Amino acid sequence: MTSDTTAAEKTMSPEATAGLFTDDVRTARCAWCQATPLYRHYHDSEWGFPVADERRLFEKICLEGFQSGLSWLTILNKREAFRSAFANFEAEQVAEFGESDVKRLLGDAGIVRHAGKIASTINNARRVIELRREFGSLGAFVWRLEPEATSRPKRITQEAVRAMPTSAASIALSKDLKKRGWTFVGPTTLYAFMQAMGLVNDHLEGCASRQKALAARAAFKPPR
Repeated sequence: MTSDTTAAEKTMSPEATAGLFTDDVRTARCAWCQATPLYRHYHDSEWGFPVADERRLFEKICLEGFQSGLSWLTILNKREAFRSAFANFEAEQVAEFGESDVKRLLGDAGIVRHAGKIASTINNARRVIELRREFGSLGAFVWRLEPEATSRPKRITQEAVRAMPTSAASIALSKDLKKRGWTFVGPTTLYAFMQAMGLVNDHLEGCASRQKALAARAAFKPPR
């Protein structure tokens, strides 16, 4: 979320030094979500909350790949169009996409029309099916690499998050997926994925969603 944080800082309230902003009812949030109500809703209800659902995990990996070189807000604004274009990211259906689907996707102005990223999404859908045979689900594969609490900063501050564009866990996950034939799964992309899917909680200290995400993780049972 580094690029969005930088943009938001230009209009931040006095909480800027902590990387936070507050709305009209004084709810403190991470500054990167300040731009739009949709972005704030995503921050409040999705980002950092643990996810086991395979469809959502696959969707997020794909959309993080599409985000490369862009902002997450750009992708979030197009998410419903992406879902429509890619069969709601149901891996079995995407794995069956062929040349006619690629042509359709390259002509779809609602999504990011990047031939390499489209091909990657189809490829990675096929790799999801392979992972199931070995691990049972994409969720079981991903959550086994949840980082130990002792490997995380004691306090999640703006400075701490900026110093972590990757992590040992995201590097390990990237290497493992690449070995299995996945593409567009670099360690920075996968750290953003881990942030979003709740494998780490990078809501800043003082953010109203931080404790909610912690409580959700405490009640969450990782897939095995």
